[in-house]
Amino acid sequence: MWLLVLSYIGGVLTILSPCILPVIPFVFAKADQPFRKSGLPLLLGMALTFAVFSSLAVLGGAWIVQANNWGRWIAIVLLTVFGLSLIFPQFFDRFFEPFTRWGSKLSENSKSQASFSKSLLLGVATGLLWAPCAGPILGLILTGAASQGSTQSAIWFLLAYALGAATSLMLALVAGGKFLGVLKKSLKAERGIKIALGIAVLFGVLTITFGLDRTVLTRISKVQTEDIENKLIQIFRGENSQLSGVEKQDLEAMNDLPISLAGATQWFNSPALSFEALKGKVVLVDFWTYSCINCLRALPYVKAWAEKYKDQGLVVIGVHTPEFAFEKDPDNVAKAIKELEIGYPVAMDNEYRIWNSFDNHYWPAHYFLDRQGRLRHHHFGEGQYEESEMVIQDLLKEGGQPAISSGVVKVEARGAQAAPQMNDIKSPETYVGYARAENLRLTPILKADREEDYVAVKNLELNEWTLGGRWSISNESATLTKAGGKIIYRFHARDLHLVLGPHKAGSSVRFRVNIDGHAPGADHGMDVDEKGQGIVKENRLYQLIRQKDAGDIRDRTFEIEFLDPDVEAFAFTFG
Repeated sequence: MWLLVLSYIGGVLTILSPCILPVIPFVFAKADQPFRKSGLPLLLGMALTFAVFSSLAVLGGAWIVQANNWGRWIAIVLLTVFGLSLIFPQFFDRFFEPFTRWGSKLSENSKSQASFSKSLLLGVATGLLWAPCAGPILGLILTGAASQGSTQSAIWFLLAYALGAATSLMLALVAGGKFLGVLKKSLKAERGIKIALGIAVLFGVLTITFGLDRTVLTRISKVQTEDIENKLIQIFRGENSQLSGVEKQDLEAMNDLPISLAGATQWFNSPALSFEALKGKVVLVDFWTYSCINCLRALPYVKAWAEKYKDQGLVVIGVHTPEFAFEKDPDNVAKAIKELEIGYPVAMDNEYRIWNSFDNHYWPAHYFLDRQGRLRHHHFGEGQYEESEMVIQDLLKEGGQPAISSGVVKVEARGAQAAPQMNDIKSPETYVGYARAENLRLTPILKADREEDYVAVKNLELNEWTLGGRWSISNESATLTKAGGKIIYRFHARDLHLVLGPHKAGSSVRFRVNIDGHAPGADHGMDVDEKGQGIVKENRLYQLIRQKDAGDIRDRTFEIEFLDPDVEAFAFTFG
């Protein structure tokens, strides 16, 4: 429920974002018409269309992206005719009948012509073109939708977001209608106002056609709304050392959920387990996936707890729920479990059945069950390790265990599992596939699911990234089809990681890494040498940059060049 509310508030905040500017002229062109017959259906059409196509784009694959591209071009033509008919109604009636009659009717030169269906159609066109800046709230919605794989849940969250935007636009529309009314009466300039609105509509169309709503306006918006959205997310999640009221209610409700381990597609290190058979044991359930940097950094603590308390009544169960397709391969998971030296039971949750039985939304997520099988505590994300261990000790003591180990574990993790420098991380997790890509700058514009020669964009700003070379960008990854391709990212963090894999099983891809135009030297990650050289041999997270001087973390430009073709890139993470 909290995510629905947060989604709505995030939509309301879009009025503060420059990314809303291109669609405002389409809305204000209806400001002089009756709201119930004109403004309301336009906003509803915009909200519903955005929600449907956005949720399908996240979950439906290439076909819906292509359909949406066709829809965008149809909408651009429709709105162009609409804008021109506001400026030159007589000219278009004379020379472009009957095609432009549609646009002329949409301009609705008198209130008596107001039509619910026509305004709804204009709203549908606006919804196809609107591309809101993907701030933290929208990113949270899209990530959650993709991880759950549920179009139904995705559309509700995105609809709440779109209705929030429609609410703020409604207020602006009502205020704008009154303002236009005053202008008409005082200046007697109704024709001039329509011409100005028509010019504004055409300007909005040009802005969207050339992708400025996804590049320039997105960059500007980050400064204005990102901090507000992050604070809202923290408030709604209750990210502090104590459970918030919302979390307490969620925890109580969880005990009514049909939590189960029955949906596992495969088990490692153990035969199939059930919560019924584990009665009398304290159980820690750890939702993770092997290419998730946050999961990897939490893993040393989970392993240490499993070892420390295994003879005192604790059972740790890892639930491996995949984010990317390659994480569904049992061989890949088995290899990761071996390399990470995980000795406790791991359930493979490829169909998200265990994940959904917990109504989980996070990687990593830790759920603590007492000896009666009741959920007593949970923690999402990294951190609060001492508090989590104290929960384990308290639950073990409740069972009358005579001797519980005191103190907390001391972990010395290395490589990608080392603790991050949170205060220095100013770059977010960034997905490479088009479904959740943010801050991507491409020349030419993105061509979904087909090969294209891209030219790397220069002068990137913080957290912007680009591709150079011949790439095919799919829903969840980008595949290089010709040697010499590059990915460039302007980042701010101590560590930079990239999830990579060979496109063809068993092959290897050589690469070379630079930072600020030079070999990384002492700042190289565990998967490259001082010259920046490395090889992609398997699907996993690769640590490419680990800056040695922790006191000198600043904006840097990262570049990776692939010397061989057929590599897949999935996501950047930072530490």
